[in-house]
Amino acid sequence: MSDVIYTTNLTKAYGKTLVVNNINLSIAKGEIYGFLGLNGAGKTTTIRMLLGMTTPTSGECYLNGKRVNPNNLDIWCDVGYIVETPYSYPELTVKENLEIVRKLRGIADRNCVSWIIKKLNLEAYTTKKTKHLSMGNIQRLGIAKAMIHKPKILILDEPTNGLDPAGIVEVRDLLTHLAKNEGVTILVSSHKLDEISKLATNIVIIHKGNLIKKINGEQLESQLQKSLLVDGKDRAAIQEILSQAGYKVMNQKTPAVLQINQKNAVQNPGKIATLLVQANHPPTLLKVEKEDLEMYFLRTIQGTGGDQSE
Repeated sequence: MSDVIYTTNLTKAYGKTLVVNNINLSIAKGEIYGFLGLNGAGKTTTIRMLLGMTTPTSGECYLNGKRVNPNNLDIWCDVGYIVETPYSYPELTVKENLEIVRKLRGIADRNCVSWIIKKLNLEAYTTKKTKHLSMGNIQRLGIAKAMIHKPKILILDEPTNGLDPAGIVEVRDLLTHLAKNEGVTILVSSHKLDEISKLATNIVIIHKGNLIKKINGEQLESQLQKSLLVDGKDRAAIQEILSQAGYKVMNQKTPAVLQINQKNAVQNPGKIATLLVQANHPPTLLKVEKEDLEMYFLRTIQGTGGDQSE
């Protein structure tokens, strides 16, 4: 088995409630795998099964070719993780919290604490009790604890929660560096498609426990729907002209403009401009608008016959 993280028909039910249904993941070395879903979709339950925190109802999961079960304790020597909220000892400082992790991990090199503090930009908070940290810095500390032993596998549940935009970029750059330059295999769960799309080499979407879509991160751009937005002084006349020319024109409410989704219009806006100018109704707006990532996510969910609610 060459995949670093691998699951086969991974399933978890609580009574009659099916939380995760036959999830199959295959994640290769050095890959950043985006695990995307609404809150309650089954992301955290899957991660907890991968980490041996929850026993599957059926199916299996493997890390580095070893099946996750209570007898394979050595698996965790090469795994770092965050599951839901990263907890720390509130009365201890950042450095003291990391020293505890160092000792629990059996790391002899004391310099690893100062190394990871610098890596996560926590120098200004070294002697600060964690109960006084902001949510963003608590998250940084959680990532530091996950990385202090330089694991080859990182499993991170919503790792950018609470971080400001600059912090999100720092974590994104860090994870990208680890994957590309150090061969670390990373599984990142999130409900934020925009952030995942900037980071992941592959993305899977899970909804109501089912894996409904897998897409290469580089292919995502081509799957976003595009529309041509048109407006002018006499919107009704413009709509009539375009309709007579064979275009399917819709009235978009926000903003109040005309919208054409046909590929030939989106790819040739100049043709639309020429048509309207020749009809003495020059456009005041002619813009190709790309579907935002959140809309793509929700459209994908709706395309499975499900709804958006959780």
